[in-house]
Amino acid sequence: MENEKVMVNFEDLCKLGFPPNQARTIIREAKSRLVSKGFGFYNGKRVGLVPFSVVSEIIGLSSLNKGEGRQ
Repeated sequence: MENEKVMVNFEDLCKLGFPPNQARTIIREAKSRLVSKGFGFYNGKRVGLVPFSVVSEIIGLSSLNKGEGRQ
């Protein structure tokens, strides 16, 4: 990720190499998780930015996000 981004969107995921449909699904899942945690703001249709920490949990990068595994 460029310069340790805090928020990511559809285009960022596509730049990482995810196909468009999968990128949309990841954003949708992240929004769903945030709404279930009580962040009602993410229930909006037009909200496309989600925290990178939630996306990293979905795609399995949580250990890299915390700095583990780096040399």
